Amino acid sequence: MMSPPIVRFAPSPTGRIHIGNARTALMNFLFARKHHGQFILRFDDTDVERSREEYAQAIEVDLAWLGIQPDLTFRQSQRVPFYHAAAEMLRAADRLYPCYETAEELERRRKRQQARGLPPVYDRAALALTAEDHARFEAEGRRPHWRFRLDHHIARWNDLVRGESHIDCASLSDPVLLREDGSYLYTLPSVVDDIEFRVSHIIRGEDHVTNTAVQIQLFEALAGPGAVPTFGHHNLLTSATGEGLSKRSGALSIAALRDSGIEALALAAFAVLTGTSDSVHPVPSLEALAAVLDLAHVSRNQARFDPAELAGISARTLHQLPYEAVRERLVAHDISGHKAEAFWLAVRGNLTVFLDVVDWWRVVEGEIAPIVEDPEFLDVAGALLPEEPWDGDTWAQWTAALKTRTSRKGKALFHPLRLALTGREEGPELAALLPLIGRINSEARLSARDASAHPAP
Repeated sequence: MMSPPIVRFAPSPTGRIHIGNARTALMNFLFARKHHGQFILRFDDTDVERSREEYAQAIEVDLAWLGIQPDLTFRQSQRVPFYHAAAEMLRAADRLYPCYETAEELERRRKRQQARGLPPVYDRAALALTAEDHARFEAEGRRPHWRFRLDHHIARWNDLVRGESHIDCASLSDPVLLREDGSYLYTLPSVVDDIEFRVSHIIRGEDHVTNTAVQIQLFEALAGPGAVPTFGHHNLLTSATGEGLSKRSGALSIAALRDSGIEALALAAFAVLTGTSDSVHPVPSLEALAAVLDLAHVSRNQARFDPAELAGISARTLHQLPYEAVRERLVAHDISGHKAEAFWLAVRGNLTVFLDVVDWWRVVEGEIAPIVEDPEFLDVAGALLPEEPWDGDTWAQWTAALKTRTSRKGKALFHPLRLALTGREEGPELAALLPLIGRINSEARLSARDASAHPAP
């Protein structure tokens, strides 16, 4: 039996997160909840130039909207002394070495290697530098970047998504862990924090697969083989045209999708289930989505974003939401009182986005422009309106009486009533709407003579 996992989502606060980022966050959060574990939100904000506090706050808002509640939140910018200590440990173990090549020199070296048909792997020339070489570079004003010296063996791991996986570390360049200015790249702080916070499972996009071999060696160098987490690399969510998503472009950001009326539960279901062997379908809760999440079902192929499919899932999610799930949202639009629950159950099946309820509440409670198609028929209908109280049977009783009096049936009977009562060509079942509209409103709409020829907006 698996011990309760500890997972993390580690965005860089350099822009708004998009649906692809949400896919990773949700997979981690749901995996933790399914196995009664912990979910950590870690802001990888060591890039001082590009990281912004407003982006970090926006990411927290977006995650909260999705229903993701971290058990712990922290920022890497507050933990730099721990990274310094780890770097010193690696230097002492002869695993971190200084390099003085400029970016231009490295690029020329790569091009020469490629021209000779060799892989563009760093040749470890810096390891041959003498003390005099170091002194000369320093005197010239050069500052070193620092590389982690890899052991040239094959790194192996059992990936939660991809199964048995391996990378030959001899095919990799020794990665740069510190820049010339002393700032850290992603790799070292990430491993240090994963060790410190006992992260047991790293679930992330497949674009990180090649990082895994390096990180396994870092885990082993800093804390021993027992510190290496379990890895899972899911496929990436791309745009409809197959392009990668970018935080900085704002494409498909969570904020933009939320503002367009997409339901949070629908976005969660779409993000998690797209690109898996499970069909994309509405879910009643994140708990239900966690129950069906199985990383072994994630495809090795790219997952494509289909805006029409997401919109459809969002509408179908609305159609099954119970009243209690939306009660506070309805109150925010002044939809409350004894009619509110019956109103929601009546109209939810006709909603495309939640804000459509405002228009339907106007049909029930407000003023509309009835469409008068047949004044004489509506006069008869008004005369036959039953006395209140009205219930779910009133519509059937009323239209049965109308059918008997006028011999109308089908569309000829029902359509003029819908146009007059709602100002709409179609909509929720009138058996449910009629008691909500009430006798006074119904009588006024049936007797209208100067009504607009167009539906209410």
